[in-house]
Amino acid sequence: MESRHVDVVEMDAASHTGVADVRNILETVHYAPVMARYKVFIIDEVHMLSTSAFNAFLKTLEEPPPHVKFVFATTELRKVPVTVLSRCQSFSLRRVKAEEMTAHLAKISAAEEVAIEDEALAVIARASEGSVRDALSLLDQSIAHGQGRVEAQAVRAMLGLADRGGVLDLFDAVMRGDAAAALDGFRASHDAGAEPAAVLADLAETVHLVTRIKLAPKAADDPALSESERLRGKEFADKLSMRALSRAWQMLLKGISETQVAVKPAQAADMVLVRLAYAADLPTPDEALRALARQGGDDAPRPPSGPSGGHPAPEPMGPGAGRASPAFAAARAPESAQAPQAYSRPAARAEAEPWIRLQRFEDLVALATKHRDIILQTQMSRHVRVVRFEDGRLEFQPTADAPPDLAGAIAKKAQEWTGQRWMVSVVSGEGAPTIQEREQAEEAALMAGVQAHPHVRAILERAPGAKIVDIRVRAEEPEAAAVDAAGAEALPPVEDDDDL
Repeated sequence: MESRHVDVVEMDAASHTGVADVRNILETVHYAPVMARYKVFIIDEVHMLSTSAFNAFLKTLEEPPPHVKFVFATTELRKVPVTVLSRCQSFSLRRVKAEEMTAHLAKISAAEEVAIEDEALAVIARASEGSVRDALSLLDQSIAHGQGRVEAQAVRAMLGLADRGGVLDLFDAVMRGDAAAALDGFRASHDAGAEPAAVLADLAETVHLVTRIKLAPKAADDPALSESERLRGKEFADKLSMRALSRAWQMLLKGISETQVAVKPAQAADMVLVRLAYAADLPTPDEALRALARQGGDDAPRPPSGPSGGHPAPEPMGPGAGRASPAFAAARAPESAQAPQAYSRPAARAEAEPWIRLQRFEDLVALATKHRDIILQTQMSRHVRVVRFEDGRLEFQPTADAPPDLAGAIAKKAQEWTGQRWMVSVVSGEGAPTIQEREQAEEAALMAGVQAHPHVRAILERAPGAKIVDIRVRAEEPEAAAVDAAGAEALPPVEDDDDL
């Protein structure tokens, strides 16, 4: 009867990265197993092998002996050379679902006779992010940490996470604009051992959860969620607008990175929460413009609407769908009840150039000059090769030395200057010359035309070493500067020194 057993040889590529380690394996592949049918070599973390080690594998992988099987395991498939991937069959293992992970951990805990709370299992399953190996490691640490009984609070303390109920309360305070309550809630979590960046990450996870529930209500049925997360998540999803959630997500992503590199992370997290709470009561740009239009009366400019380029009416912001922000509510109140300085600065900015229609890219550059944004005006003149331009849309090919964030900077400033949303994107293809390149070409053509003039040629010939430094156009005779080679031929030739 044929044996179905295999002879397994394992190697950790993270600690055996050299070509000598690979050669030790390759020296044994030609020998058949003594009792088993196959000899299986399992290389874990294969992406850690050196280039020479990978090259040593190529010949054997291309023509392996019939009794040898290689299994390469990695979490960084992109780091494996293409020459190796082309000789292997790839299997991508999916992440284990949270409910399956929780059931698996509960089964192991029961077999080990360990008392563990269901919420603790959910915390471990969520922290593992679908990796069974990480989940088992966290479960082992939790059992050792809890000395036989594992509680959710102890697991969170071990992982440096904030209490989920406290995170939900903190999220509620931030989205209500209650900065004092938000700072108190964060301080309580930090004093309990939670890392500042971890608290902000939990807040971002809550924003993501509420957004998912708002767009796909079935997300609330995830068994990995606690009852409070499920109920309060639905409540937040009903009250908060997508604009408020999107803004909170962007601010938290930036705040997490700031906190991770800050000298004092707790203070950095405090300031992130203050910004979030303050932004909860701020209107979005289109809400502010509509408020200004209402405040100015019927003669005030209004944003475009309808399919010709307008935007839909803004959704209510903040945690209550029916609660308008203070600034937005002030614009709706009677003029006698409004504070005279409520919109003084935004109004001055909006009235300067309300809803401008631009015909050419040069008009946008002129706006940058008008608003004294010299840096952006210079960058647009030097680095933008326009592929397509229309009002509210710019597609361009940047120069090789263009700033990486040029498209975002142009979109932001264009929306601020014109009062409408701009789509600015970098595309492939050949664009028109930059403004600076056109100006340089015009100057070169003007210089060539002047140099071709007989009078100028005569001067340069009579004064060896002389050169043209600058060309100035007289305001009363602008056509004099337009002398080119063709026009110079029509002028009378120089016959003697008196012509000079």
